[in-house]
Amino acid sequence: MKYTQAKAQRQANPAADKRVRSTGAVVAQTGLGDRWNSWLGHHREMAADSVSRFFSAPMASAMTALVIAIALALPAALQLGLLNFQRAVAGWDGQPQISVFLHKNARPAAVNSLADKLRSDPAIAEVTYVSPEDALAEFEQASGLGDVLVGLDANPLPAVLLLRPRDAKDGDKLQALVENLRAQALTDSVVLDLAWVQRLAQITELGQRLSAGLALLLALGVVLVVINTIRLHIESRREEILVVKLVGGTNAFVRRPFLYSGICYGLFGGLLAWLLLAGGVAMLSGPVESLSSSYGSSFELRGPGASYFFQLTLGASSLGLLGAWLAVARHTRKIEPR
Repeated sequence: MKYTQAKAQRQANPAADKRVRSTGAVVAQTGLGDRWNSWLGHHREMAADSVSRFFSAPMASAMTALVIAIALALPAALQLGLLNFQRAVAGWDGQPQISVFLHKNARPAAVNSLADKLRSDPAIAEVTYVSPEDALAEFEQASGLGDVLVGLDANPLPAVLLLRPRDAKDGDKLQALVENLRAQALTDSVVLDLAWVQRLAQITELGQRLSAGLALLLALGVVLVVINTIRLHIESRREEILVVKLVGGTNAFVRRPFLYSGICYGLFGGLLAWLLLAGGVAMLSGPVESLSSSYGSSFELRGPGASYFFQLTLGASSLGLLGAWLAVARHTRKIEPR
């Protein structure tokens, strides 16, 4: 009877029933902004904690970072050497040159007519005439045999036409051009200086492929070093991981501090690699300048600048993050509360 009366009263006065029920448990909902701020706060906290843990064991951290630095510095040094090599040969346009040696008895008017004819050829970009006198003066300066050549009765060098072809990549066209030049009446011999261009291109390509292969191999080594280091960190913090999972911590929550540790190892390893490169360039710049000055060149080694610094640190941090992710994904899965 009392239950029926109470039910009737609740139906008659629903507001009173709402007040009664409001005195029970309340389910709280967290807003999106609060969750975002909490996520960012935890990231900042884990980043600061990773840096603190890195410097709390300076010897072990420095050894790991140095191993990463050496692995990164080797391919970076090879790439930097290739860039300096390309700068050293930048003064040469890298185009093959055709040397047309003319007969000794060729008349100047006929030589000029042939040079004008070749200049009008669309397959030839540039024609330079070198007289026998200019060729002899250049030979005396380059060889240092001026005193010997003074005793000669006549100039033994012929006139030369130096031709620069317009299309240097098509070997068939170059060969056809050479055959056409050999068929000229004033031509004594034709030399195509294409071998040096091909050798230079092959050396550069070989260096680039060697650098890329070494970089991939040593990048794998960096990832393995980080995986092993983070695995040791996980084992040392096993009890802490168990407690976090017992109170409901997610896998992302557990994974986050180790990911930042991997980034720290990679970041400081990239910084040390850049310092190693800069130190190596500083040691070699003096001898290289002395060698280049002996050949009458003003070439100077270019060290790793700001772009190299950002590339090394960003690449090393990415490798550290990848290694840490692989280590955490494998080893934290095995740590579960029972």
